[in-house]
Amino acid sequence: MHISTRIFAAASIAAMSLFAGSAMADGEKYVIGTDSTYPPFEFVDASGTIQGFDIDIAKALCAEMKAECTFVSTDWDGIIPALNAKKFDMIVSSMSITPERLKLVDFSNKYYNTPPAIAVPKDSTIADVAGLKGKVIGAQTSTTHANYAEKHLADTELKLYPTADEYKLDVASGRVDAVIDDVVVLSEWVKSDAGACCKILTTLPVDKEINGNGAGIAIRQGDPLKEKLNTAIAAIRASGEYKKIQDKYFDFDVYGE
Repeated sequence: MHISTRIFAAASIAAMSLFAGSAMADGEKYVIGTDSTYPPFEFVDASGTIQGFDIDIAKALCAEMKAECTFVSTDWDGIIPALNAKKFDMIVSSMSITPERLKLVDFSNKYYNTPPAIAVPKDSTIADVAGLKGKVIGAQTSTTHANYAEKHLADTELKLYPTADEYKLDVASGRVDAVIDDVVVLSEWVKSDAGACCKILTTLPVDKEINGNGAGIAIRQGDPLKEKLNTAIAAIRASGEYKKIQDKYFDFDVYGE
């Protein structure tokens, strides 16, 4: 998984803010960090507004908590350091709940869980995972998918990219043989005009040590916001609001097991 599915490094914040959710004026105010380069979970539309499944979920949670929320678009590599430096209050950006990240931050309960997958060009002769041996695989740096490839696809050459957009360009132009990412991200891409070059080869077995237990909302360690978020996640699941948002983006149950 953007699950989705990424890790951490040094910090850098780009600017992009917008109001989230119908909040009460006297409620809490939170700033939410997100890497807005991971469609369909988070992306910037033609008007410059951050959109996506994660964003709609965050807005629904803020409304449930009667909180006023704003978003800042942040480079993935620096997103955890920025949270801990109090640049924002939480990360809603398809971040997998992993043991390594739990050393640095706390997480809410999961809000979705999907497996990793491999995509290849449509004319590729690679027929299965075994056929990847000796091939070049692209992945976004500092992600669970990059870690997965290092561990489970060790007989391939791994090429890392700052963003998913860059590995997509390289597989489309033949500079890499395959790419690894969340199945939803790759599926949405290959269905688009930009991804017409490629197809899903296969999904991959989840390695819980690497992929974690789904995507959660990261907060600073010890922050009582965790329990508020858990209550709000349960509430939007029970009310049907979660399914309404899910059905806007997906035709299957993204929440997972």
